[in-house]
Amino acid sequence: MLKDELIKLIQASPKLSLYPEEIDYLKKHDIQADTISQYEKHSFSRFTDAYIERGDKETEEVIGVESESFLAQPLIYLKEHMNEFIYLESKWFDLIRVDAISIEVDDVFKTYDVLLGLKQPKKVENLIRLFLDEQINNIEHSYELLFNQKDGVWDINISLNALKAFNENGSIGEAYVFTYQFLFRLAEAIESEK
Repeated sequence: MLKDELIKLIQASPKLSLYPEEIDYLKKHDIQADTISQYEKHSFSRFTDAYIERGDKETEEVIGVESESFLAQPLIYLKEHMNEFIYLESKWFDLIRVDAISIEVDDVFKTYDVLLGLKQPKKVENLIRLFLDEQINNIEHSYELLFNQKDGVWDINISLNALKAFNENGSIGEAYVFTYQFLFRLAEAIESEK
Protein backbone atom coordinates (compact mmCIF):
# COMPACT_ATOMS: atom_id res chain seq x y z
CA MET A 1 0.00 0.00 0.00
CA LEU A 2 1.24 3.48 -0.86
CA LYS A 3 0.71 4.73 2.70
CA ASP A 4 2.96 2.09 4.28
CA GLU A 5 5.73 2.60 1.74
CA LEU A 6 5.59 6.39 2.16
CA ILE A 7 5.78 6.10 5.95
CA LYS A 8 8.87 3.84 5.68
CA LEU A 9 10.61 6.37 3.43
CA ILE A 10 9.73 9.21 5.79
CA GLN A 11 11.05 7.30 8.81
CA ALA A 12 14.29 6.55 6.96
CA SER A 13 14.73 10.26 6.13
CA PRO A 14 13.63 12.24 9.21
CA LYS A 15 14.67 15.63 7.78
CA LEU A 16 12.76 15.02 4.58
CA SER A 17 10.62 17.69 3.02
CA LEU A 18 7.30 16.38 1.79
CA TYR A 19 5.43 17.56 -1.27
CA PRO A 20 1.86 18.86 -0.95
CA GLU A 21 0.45 15.72 -2.64
CA GLU A 22 2.17 13.51 -0.06
CA ILE A 23 0.96 15.60 2.87
CA ASP A 24 -2.61 15.59 1.54
CA TYR A 25 -2.42 11.83 1.02
CA LEU A 26 -1.17 11.24 4.58
CA LYS A 27 -3.86 13.49 6.02
CA LYS A 28 -6.54 11.54 4.10
CA HIS A 29 -5.22 8.47 5.92
CA ASP A 30 -5.28 10.20 9.35
CA ILE A 31 -1.54 10.63 9.66
CA GLN A 32 -0.34 14.01 10.88
CA ALA A 33 2.22 14.78 8.19
CA ASP A 34 2.79 18.33 9.43
CA THR A 35 4.39 16.91 12.58
CA ILE A 36 6.82 14.87 10.45
CA SER A 37 8.30 17.73 8.43
CA GLN A 38 7.65 20.86 6.45
CA TYR A 39 7.12 20.59 2.73
CA GLU A 40 8.92 22.39 -0.03
CA LYS A 41 6.82 22.59 -3.15
CA HIS A 42 9.64 22.59 -5.68
CA SER A 43 12.59 21.22 -3.74
CA PHE A 44 14.53 18.52 -5.54
CA SER A 45 16.69 17.90 -2.47
CA ARG A 46 15.26 14.38 -2.13
CA PHE A 47 17.07 13.45 -5.33
CA THR A 48 20.50 14.18 -3.83
CA ASP A 49 21.36 10.49 -3.80
CA ALA A 50 19.85 9.77 -7.22
CA TYR A 51 21.78 8.25 -10.09
CA ILE A 52 21.80 10.78 -12.94
CA GLU A 53 23.21 10.35 -16.41
CA ARG A 54 23.13 12.13 -19.72
CA GLY A 55 22.66 9.83 -22.68
CA ASP A 56 22.78 10.10 -26.45
CA LYS A 57 19.25 9.76 -27.88
CA GLU A 58 20.39 8.04 -31.06
CA THR A 59 22.81 5.48 -29.62
CA GLU A 60 21.60 5.41 -25.97
CA GLU A 61 25.27 5.51 -24.94
CA VAL A 62 26.12 7.28 -21.71
CA ILE A 63 27.61 10.72 -22.31
CA GLY A 64 28.29 11.37 -18.64
CA VAL A 65 27.24 10.56 -15.09
CA GLU A 66 26.24 13.70 -13.23
CA SER A 67 26.09 14.85 -9.63
CA GLU A 68 23.01 16.35 -8.01
CA SER A 69 24.22 19.85 -8.94
CA PHE A 70 23.32 19.05 -12.56
CA LEU A 71 19.63 19.16 -11.54
CA ALA A 72 19.99 22.93 -11.06
CA GLN A 73 20.64 23.35 -14.81
CA PRO A 74 17.82 25.15 -16.62
CA LEU A 75 15.46 22.74 -18.37
CA ILE A 76 16.22 24.56 -21.61
CA TYR A 77 19.55 22.72 -21.48
CA LEU A 78 17.74 19.88 -23.29
CA LYS A 79 16.70 22.18 -26.16
CA GLU A 80 20.28 23.36 -26.43
CA HIS A 81 21.47 19.73 -26.48
CA MET A 82 18.77 18.08 -28.59
CA ASN A 83 20.79 14.89 -28.99
CA GLU A 84 20.71 14.20 -25.23
CA PHE A 85 18.30 12.78 -22.70
CA ILE A 86 18.52 12.84 -18.92
CA TYR A 87 18.06 9.53 -17.09
CA LEU A 88 17.41 9.51 -13.34
CA GLU A 89 17.00 6.66 -10.84
CA SER A 90 15.88 7.31 -7.27
CA LYS A 91 14.70 5.25 -4.31
CA TRP A 92 11.65 7.55 -4.32
CA PHE A 93 10.57 6.15 -7.66
CA ASP A 94 9.91 2.78 -5.98
CA LEU A 95 7.04 4.47 -4.16
CA ILE A 96 5.36 5.46 -7.43
CA ARG A 97 6.25 2.06 -8.98
CA VAL A 98 8.78 3.34 -11.51
CA ASP A 99 12.43 2.27 -11.89
CA ALA A 100 13.70 5.37 -13.65
CA ILE A 101 12.50 8.46 -15.51
CA SER A 102 14.04 9.95 -18.64
CA ILE A 103 13.38 13.44 -19.95
CA GLU A 104 14.23 14.60 -23.45
CA VAL A 105 13.07 17.07 -26.08
CA ASP A 106 11.05 15.66 -28.97
CA ASP A 107 12.90 16.25 -32.25
CA VAL A 108 9.75 17.09 -34.21
CA PHE A 109 7.41 18.90 -31.79
CA LYS A 110 10.16 20.38 -29.55
CA THR A 111 8.19 19.38 -26.45
CA TYR A 112 9.68 18.03 -23.22
CA ASP A 113 8.87 14.34 -23.07
CA VAL A 114 9.00 11.98 -20.11
CA LEU A 115 9.62 8.29 -20.73
CA LEU A 116 9.17 5.64 -18.05
CA GLY A 117 8.03 2.14 -17.26
CA LEU A 118 5.16 2.00 -14.77
CA LYS A 119 4.91 -1.21 -12.75
CA GLN A 120 1.16 -1.63 -12.65
CA PRO A 121 -0.92 -4.60 -13.83
CA LYS A 122 -2.49 -4.60 -17.27
CA LYS A 123 -5.98 -4.52 -15.74
CA VAL A 124 -5.54 -0.88 -14.61
CA GLU A 125 -5.32 0.43 -18.18
CA ASN A 126 -8.65 2.28 -17.97
CA LEU A 127 -7.63 3.96 -14.71
CA ILE A 128 -4.34 5.13 -16.21
CA ARG A 129 -6.01 6.42 -19.38
CA LEU A 130 -8.75 8.20 -17.40
CA PHE A 131 -6.16 9.91 -15.19
CA LEU A 132 -4.02 10.98 -18.16
CA ASP A 133 -7.05 12.24 -20.08
CA GLU A 134 -8.11 14.36 -17.09
CA GLN A 135 -4.65 15.82 -16.54
CA ILE A 136 -3.66 16.58 -20.11
CA ASN A 137 -4.75 19.75 -21.89
CA ASN A 138 -4.50 18.45 -25.45
CA ILE A 139 -4.95 14.69 -25.48
CA GLU A 140 -4.07 14.07 -29.12
CA HIS A 141 -0.37 13.16 -29.46
CA SER A 142 0.28 14.10 -25.82
CA TYR A 143 0.91 10.63 -24.47
CA GLU A 144 1.57 7.08 -25.55
CA LEU A 145 0.64 4.13 -23.37
CA LEU A 146 1.60 0.58 -24.23
CA PHE A 147 1.68 -2.52 -22.03
CA ASN A 148 5.00 -4.33 -22.37
CA GLN A 149 4.12 -8.03 -22.00
CA LYS A 150 7.78 -9.06 -21.74
CA ASP A 151 8.58 -6.83 -18.76
CA GLY A 152 5.05 -6.60 -17.34
CA VAL A 153 5.13 -2.79 -17.20
CA TRP A 154 3.35 0.09 -18.88
CA ASP A 155 5.68 1.96 -21.23
CA ILE A 156 4.56 5.56 -20.97
CA ASN A 157 5.67 8.58 -22.95
CA ILE A 158 4.09 11.87 -21.82
CA SER A 159 4.57 15.37 -23.20
CA LEU A 160 5.17 17.56 -20.15
CA ASN A 161 4.10 20.61 -22.16
CA ALA A 162 0.57 19.21 -22.34
CA LEU A 163 0.21 18.80 -18.58
CA LYS A 164 -1.63 21.42 -16.58
CA ALA A 165 0.70 23.64 -14.52
CA PHE A 166 3.90 22.58 -16.30
CA ASN A 167 6.45 25.39 -16.51
CA GLU A 168 9.37 24.96 -18.89
CA ASN A 169 11.20 27.94 -17.37
CA GLY A 170 12.41 25.96 -14.36
CA SER A 171 15.33 23.65 -13.79
CA ILE A 172 15.83 20.02 -14.71
CA GLY A 173 15.36 19.15 -11.03
CA GLU A 174 12.03 20.99 -10.93
CA ALA A 175 10.90 19.04 -14.00
CA TYR A 176 11.67 15.81 -12.13
CA VAL A 177 9.79 17.04 -9.06
CA PHE A 178 6.81 17.97 -11.24
CA THR A 179 6.92 14.53 -12.88
CA TYR A 180 7.23 12.77 -9.51
CA GLN A 181 4.24 14.71 -8.12
CA PHE A 182 2.20 13.85 -11.21
CA LEU A 183 3.05 10.15 -10.91
CA PHE A 184 2.34 10.18 -7.16
CA ARG A 185 -1.18 11.44 -7.92
CA LEU A 186 -1.51 8.69 -10.53
CA ALA A 187 -0.41 6.04 -8.00
CA GLU A 188 -2.94 7.41 -5.50
CA ALA A 189 -5.72 7.37 -8.12
CA ILE A 190 -4.97 3.74 -9.01
CA GLU A 191 -4.82 2.72 -5.35
CA SER A 192 -8.14 4.37 -4.54
CA GLU A 193 -9.89 2.39 -7.28
CA LYS A 194 -8.47 -1.03 -6.39
